[in-house]
Amino acid sequence: MKLSTNLKSRIESRWKVTHLLPTTIAVVLLATTGFADPIHTAAINGDLVGVQAELDKGVDVNAKINRGLTPLDRAEKLLGRELPEVIVAKKEIGDILLKHDGNWLKKETKRQVAGCRIKSDSGVWLHTPDGIGHYKALWTRDYYYFVKYAGEFIDDANLKTSIQYILNGQRKDGCIPDRVNADGKPVYSPGGDKKPLADHALDIAPFLALLACEYIRRTGDNDFFRNLEPKLRKGLDHVRRAENGLVYNPPANPQCVYGLTDIVAKTGHLLFTSLLYYQACVELDNVQKGMGGDHAVNYRARADLIHKNLSILWDDQAGMYLAADEDCRQIDIWGSAYAPEVGLATDEQQDRIADYLLAHWDEIVQRDQVRHLPGKEGWQRLFVDWHPVGSYINGAHWATPLPWVVPVVARKAPERAVQMVSDVIDDFQANGVAECINGDKRKAPNFVASITNLYAASRWLAEQD
Repeated sequence: MKLSTNLKSRIESRWKVTHLLPTTIAVVLLATTGFADPIHTAAINGDLVGVQAELDKGVDVNAKINRGLTPLDRAEKLLGRELPEVIVAKKEIGDILLKHDGNWLKKETKRQVAGCRIKSDSGVWLHTPDGIGHYKALWTRDYYYFVKYAGEFIDDANLKTSIQYILNGQRKDGCIPDRVNADGKPVYSPGGDKKPLADHALDIAPFLALLACEYIRRTGDNDFFRNLEPKLRKGLDHVRRAENGLVYNPPANPQCVYGLTDIVAKTGHLLFTSLLYYQACVELDNVQKGMGGDHAVNYRARADLIHKNLSILWDDQAGMYLAADEDCRQIDIWGSAYAPEVGLATDEQQDRIADYLLAHWDEIVQRDQVRHLPGKEGWQRLFVDWHPVGSYINGAHWATPLPWVVPVVARKAPERAVQMVSDVIDDFQANGVAECINGDKRKAPNFVASITNLYAASRWLAEQD
């Protein structure tokens, strides 16, 4: 996709100053440092028009100043001094500068990924779902998103030990744990440790396989993969699939499905979990091809079977995929956008998905975060009865799907895609990172997957030319 010069400039501007610093703060900072360039001179003179003009040119708040300091560096020094001119502002000055810092998103992503780490009883560092380490466990699917979308902030050694930590909890029947607690106890289903929603979750084995492939891609550690692959295969074999290759969830005894709809009892052939299974098989096949030689299983054949039969979930009238074909036979916003992400939608289907999203924009987004379902719909079958329509997974709006929703929207409306990312950045800066929102309500502050996935969507836009 090629973007206009003006649009590319707007994308790049998300990494630079886009708002005017309060004059008082700018004057205090700049008057104490001996700056001589136009923006500093304008600020010292109280020239608002001049300051704004420089910001509109894309002046970088991270530019080095006297003695190699940035304005943010200087602000941190000033915070420790009792200067009369900063008495009112000094408690907020650091936050204000950071929010105007073009690298805010990167810094906040790094901060949340670092903040979510806790040390297990065995000494392994675990990345938990929230950026303050409140949840005392390593969640498999959340960790995959951290690694996939913000892997630069997680080192290879930690990734390897985390994969092994999860695998240590694999059941004898092959089931991969949904999460492993800090004390090493594996938990196989979403829900409470003592009140699980089901026996297990169907998406976890694909997520762990994808994690392993990320590690191999980064390190080329083929010996680790050879030892790992039989366990990954056993995990994938534990996932129930129909003869047509798609993941299948029986209505009489449903298991939990894709984790960010884990309270939803979708049954029959499943869209999102089948997409994950396909993606895992494709990436496992790629790893094996890179290694050469013969292998015990043909992952490509499993992927091809899903590719061949996924059309049974396509609603041609709507131009979207259905979440499942028995319980919850409903249009799946996230899943429809994820199909192109993994290569399972034709160009025509991708255009139709983009058209649908744009035509129903006001009913599926809020502050440019995305519902699972269109309109005011709720899921038709849940494992629990305490999430009314409009709340949490049953109708709130999330940043998690942005890495795959933004590229689909950009096919038809690139400026809308840019605005989408920009608005979520603004929301998180103003109100804090959250798992999901609905009106003024915000759930689970410091939810790490929200910021890692937003970070990935922003980088994807910045890379387009």
